[in-house]
Amino acid sequence: MVFHIPDDLNRDLMPLAWMIGHWEGDGHGAETDGTQFEFGCQIDFTENGGDFLHYICQTYHKNPDGTPARPLRMETGYWRPRVDSKSLTVVMTAQEGWSELWSGSIDGAKIEMRTDTVVRADDASVAYTAGQRLYGQVNSDLLWTFDRSVEGDALKPYMWAQLKRA
Repeated sequence: MVFHIPDDLNRDLMPLAWMIGHWEGDGHGAETDGTQFEFGCQIDFTENGGDFLHYICQTYHKNPDGTPARPLRMETGYWRPRVDSKSLTVVMTAQEGWSELWSGSIDGAKIEMRTDTVVRADDASVAYTAGQRLYGQVNSDLLWTFDRSVEGDALKPYMWAQLKRA
């Protein structure tokens, strides 16, 4: 699918322009006990003229025919590139009961980031304490990985997906 950068895109967003749009695909994951799972994923990056992108990621369990069966997880937030165009700050929140502040680097169509802070509700579904993510464009697809630390353990692969622009 051909992608066009909006003519009126805020110039601060140019390093993230390739991400704007709707992405869909399949992913894989591993729970802390090693249990493997597969999921469907939709990610939307939208802009409204400001100096940030709005982000929403929805993952879901799939029916045998690949259609969504039931929600798995959902997160939303704001991606804010810094003036230097080589770094960014991301604020996210998830229904599992936590909010995160991420800092990262932008290298063309590759973004790496780590959590600065994870704030959890006392009834959060998992004792998630730190994360690391990678987003990249490979052969026009959006690839992402999410490694996380639970209960202070070392970072371990949690979820990863390959998405196509829809």
